[in-house]
Amino acid sequence: MSPTEAILESISDGVFTVDGDWRITSFNRAAEEITGVERTKAIGQRCADVFRSSFCGEDCALHKTIASGKPIIGKTCYIIDADGERIPISISTAVLRDTNGKVIGGAETFRDISEIEALRNELQGKFRVGDMTSVSPVMQRLFEVLPAIATSPSTVLIQGATGTGKELLAQTLHALSPRHEGPFIAVNCGALPDTLLESELFGYKAGAFTGASRDKAGRFSLAQGGTIFLDEIGDISAALQVRLLRVLQERSYEPLGGTRTEKTDARVIVAANKDLAEQVRKGEFREDLYYRINVVRVELPPLEKRKEDIPLLVNQFIQRFNLLHGKAISGISADALSLLMAYAWPGNVRQLENVIERAFVLSDDDQIELRHLPAELTASGTNSAMHKEHDRRTAHDLLDTEAIRAALQRHRYNRLAAAAELGMHKTTLFRKIKKLGLALPEQDGRTRKE
Repeated sequence: MSPTEAILESISDGVFTVDGDWRITSFNRAAEEITGVERTKAIGQRCADVFRSSFCGEDCALHKTIASGKPIIGKTCYIIDADGERIPISISTAVLRDTNGKVIGGAETFRDISEIEALRNELQGKFRVGDMTSVSPVMQRLFEVLPAIATSPSTVLIQGATGTGKELLAQTLHALSPRHEGPFIAVNCGALPDTLLESELFGYKAGAFTGASRDKAGRFSLAQGGTIFLDEIGDISAALQVRLLRVLQERSYEPLGGTRTEKTDARVIVAANKDLAEQVRKGEFREDLYYRINVVRVELPPLEKRKEDIPLLVNQFIQRFNLLHGKAISGISADALSLLMAYAWPGNVRQLENVIERAFVLSDDDQIELRHLPAELTASGTNSAMHKEHDRRTAHDLLDTEAIRAALQRHRYNRLAAAAELGMHKTTLFRKIKKLGLALPEQDGRTRKE
């Protein structure tokens, strides 16, 4: 065994090489252990048949490296091992040349990052409830009470601006509730005229109006055993408010054209982007209905009040769109993220999602760059170099604040332990805490009594 072969056999990273026909020519010990494929069976096979990677085919990193001559470093993907298990890996690629400089194939190293992925998922679990993700303190307080709200049968009022995720919160409450196996029925009350909305909610009997040739079940009927979500409830008419009040008080209703009362056991969640209390004061919304729906009230903050969530949300959207579009975009550039952090986001999370999807479609790189963002964002970020640098500092300060706060909380405000986790000297941490204006308890984790 040559010195080079001895080194390849001793390292913990998997290493393999391919020839011009994509057939494996070498396969080290670590590659055997990670893939579960014996070297004798791997050598001579096409690499795609051995690895079955998410990057095989058009997205093959090794193919791109051989075609361009440029190495790829630290790309993440997954392979399917010999037992059919999905293994997350980090890969790096290089071109193989002979002594005359002619390309004769490629080499790839790969590392099993299952433990890193497990740790990342564990940390994400602390910031996730259902499909909702946040590191914002105000959202974390909401996450703490969501399970209790979900298990209650009480009516819930969700208040928040358009695009803050009111329906997603309603779906989360349903998913966490004892009714999770039942249906979740959503109705946008502001999108339908009054007469049509009434028939949608309560259904109708044959002959109730012209064209009603047969009975039709309403949304309250379809939501039996589950949850009905009434979005933009502040837009319904006074007459329909009376009918809805009866449903909430008596748990019964009559379909249009019907003579018999029907019962409903659906859990009711309502949402509004208007201030219902103000509508009550103006006489635009019934006071008795307001108090009936305002049993448990949840406020969703606008994205501008939880900007520390933007990096997390962007990463979540990129992962989702990678699956939908079959791409492998790894992330977003620092400049582009800085611009997102500096923007006011009048359309909230929904607008951010739309911006990322647009950038995702336009991007032909492995990450989202400034040029992929829409004009309304880039115009405000390119007025001057000074303004751009201010945006970048603001974004970095927000990210530093959240990282430091999270590390301190994990270590019960032990500054030394938090500094070690963050990979910085304790004096550097103290200086950043002072600069960012973080309020910390006088007593840290070293002296705290159990």
